Amino acid sequence: MTSEVAPSGASSTVVAGYRFEPHHCFACGELNEHGLHLQLHADETGCWTELALPPRFQGWESVAHGGIACTILDEVMAWSVIGRGTWGVTARLNAAFRRPIPVGREIRAEGWVTEDRRRAIHTAGRIVDAATGDVLATADGVFMAVPPEQLAALKARYRLRRDDDRASVDERMGPPIAAEPA
Repeated sequence: MTSEVAPSGASSTVVAGYRFEPHHCFACGELNEHGLHLQLHADETGCWTELALPPRFQGWESVAHGGIACTILDEVMAWSVIGRGTWGVTARLNAAFRRPIPVGREIRAEGWVTEDRRRAIHTAGRIVDAATGDVLATADGVFMAVPPEQLAALKARYRLRRDDDRASVDERMGPPIAAEPA
C-alpha cells in the first residue's frame, strides 16, 4: 500500500464489511482516476465483485487485457485474506485463461482462502460470466501475512475497521461464494 493523502473532505471507502480511508490502489481505490474502482464484498468466507469492464481495459478488440484480469483476481484473493483478519502481500499468482473475458459484459470475480499456514496463505479465485456462469479465468495464489507490527501500522494508516452495520453488510453480500467446482 502507498502513503497517499486523501483530499480534504474525502469520506471513507466502503468494501462491504469494512471501511477505510480513500486511497490510490489501482484495483479498489477511488482516488486513482485510471483505476478499476472495484466494488468489493468481503467477509471471512471470501471476496467477490461484479463489474463490466470498459473498453479502455481491452487487449485484443472487445477482449479484456490479461493483466487486468490478473489484477482483478489478485484483488479478490487479497481481500479474502483481509476478510480473515490479516493482510498479506502477493508472493505468487498463477492464472489460467479458459475463455476470452469480454469488455462491456457483466463478469463476477470471486476469491477465497484454500489453506492458511501461519504466514503463507493459499488462495484461489475465478472470473465467471455473470449471466451464464461460464468460467472465464481461474487463479491460485500465495500471500505472505504481514508481521503483526506492520499489520497494526497498516490498519492505523488506512483506518481499516469493520462496518458496524452487520445487517446492511449481510444484505449487500449477495450469494455465498462457492468453492471451485471439482
